[in-house]
Amino acid sequence: MTLPFQDRSLADSRELVEGLPALGYTDVWSAEVSGVDGFVPLALTAQWAPQVRLGTAIVPVSTRGPGLLAMSAATLADLAPGRFVLGIGSSSPAIVERWNAGTFTKPYARTRDTLRFLRRALAGEKVTETYETFEISGFKLERAPVEPPRIVLAALRPRMLGLAAEEADGAITNWLSPEDVQKVRAEIGPDTELIARLFVCVSEDADRVRALARRMLAAYLTVPVYAAFHEWLGRGEVLRPMREAWAVGDRQAALKAIPDEVVDALVVHGDAATCRARIREYVANGLDTPVLAPVPGGEVPLEQAVRDLAPTA
Repeated sequence: MTLPFQDRSLADSRELVEGLPALGYTDVWSAEVSGVDGFVPLALTAQWAPQVRLGTAIVPVSTRGPGLLAMSAATLADLAPGRFVLGIGSSSPAIVERWNAGTFTKPYARTRDTLRFLRRALAGEKVTETYETFEISGFKLERAPVEPPRIVLAALRPRMLGLAAEEADGAITNWLSPEDVQKVRAEIGPDTELIARLFVCVSEDADRVRALARRMLAAYLTVPVYAAFHEWLGRGEVLRPMREAWAVGDRQAALKAIPDEVVDALVVHGDAATCRARIREYVANGLDTPVLAPVPGGEVPLEQAVRDLAPTA
């Protein structure tokens, strides 16, 4: 399950989070864009639902210094020994540069260097190293976690997927169909954990869901890294009209240009049984960890959707 929930504040989420283990949910994963940060929701979840695994999906490698990122990860690893997974990624120019006054350069190298630094720092080493994208001199955690967290990478295309398979403990992706999972899985092999956030709307009003989903899809699929991802997946031509309209500022034309079949491929919707069956298709095609993100706007309240989508449902 994804935290925070889209229809309520983090402060109002305790009861719903506390009930997740009884419903069969095994994991809670945070996100970090322009709402809550990636670590505080997991710190609370460590107290509210101490049975579940916790993960960030993802925190950017260029909005914090490497040492601060290590400290935040060590704190969560201490709160949830053996149950915290640190998901990191390159993010995007908008988030790193326009919103956080950082520098978005050499995203692959920065992610690789951060991964290598974190491996050493979270193991308790004193790190002095010149990496390609930054230099560390004498950093050592005051309190290294007894059990260093697993580290997984946001990865959309072969080069980053290869890095995730070779040097990390897993790969995180999103905005893909069950059929796309097979292509991603082929890049990382059978033994690397594959995690994906799945946006789910429990609703039989397909037109309403598609209208809502088009806004979400346009916001993501016009970002260069996601445009390249879907080009690789084979949707380059079908999404070209959307990208062209967006580029000239015609947002309404961009939304209309997204075909129904693309929406239906990338967003899980329908009644609860249909949604659960669709999620099982992802798993059957090679997805290890489906991270559900219920989208408000269906016929049932979000808390009911969480119950209806549960593994025990």
